[in-house]
Amino acid sequence: MSNDKPMNGQHRPNSILDQLELPRARKDKQRLAPLRTAWRESWEEGGFLYQRWEELFQARHAGWHEIAVWIKTAGLLAGISLIVMMVDTAGDIASAALKSLSAAPASNADDGTGLLGTVDHPIRVFLADQAAHLAVAPAALYAFWQLAGVLSLIGGFFGNAGARIAWTLWGLTSLAMIWSAAPTGGRAAATGLAALMWALASIFALRGLTLRPIVHNHPPQFQPQFNPALHLHATLAPAPARDDSDEEPDNIHPLQR
Repeated sequence: MSNDKPMNGQHRPNSILDQLELPRARKDKQRLAPLRTAWRESWEEGGFLYQRWEELFQARHAGWHEIAVWIKTAGLLAGISLIVMMVDTAGDIASAALKSLSAAPASNADDGTGLLGTVDHPIRVFLADQAAHLAVAPAALYAFWQLAGVLSLIGGFFGNAGARIAWTLWGLTSLAMIWSAAPTGGRAAATGLAALMWALASIFALRGLTLRPIVHNHPPQFQPQFNPALHLHATLAPAPARDDSDEEPDNIHPLQR
């Protein structure tokens, strides 16, 4: 019979269940004991986690060649992941910018004087004629043309060589489009006006660019000095001993030094 009685509104657990739970808890402790021992030993001096922590701590003051391989690998993987995320984000931003620009109404530019319209209208007409043979909307082509010009102008202002090349190609293609789509009577005037505008904008895009070669005349810090000298080594043989038996004239004497 069960002798469970309510105590403070709760039933006292059965003694048989308590006896079953105690061996179960002991078995769990025995199973986790090797894991706890391995965890403790890995943090002791010479253990696996202890060595990894030391390598991570020393990486702050070590050079690239002294850093552990696993730290380099983790850093490279993190850097590549960050670059992929940035490229993906930049692609989304550029796509959104192109969509917003292409969604804008393609109205003729009007600045009150008609100068911008003279340059802008032939480009719109040329892109619309070309888009009829392509799977792209005329507004998207015009938006891409605008975006390319703005980015190359900004990049060229900050001295980027690729942006300056893009700016040059952008201006030449713009002049070609204006010459092709402008009315025959005003073709030369429209192209010349666009060339002047492009030249004025190039003051900012090609800032600091020069065609003259830059020659750096820096005197060398160390100038070797050459002192040519001629060294002659002469070996003089000793004078032979004089033999009274030899008949030699008295006025001949051997050279001695």
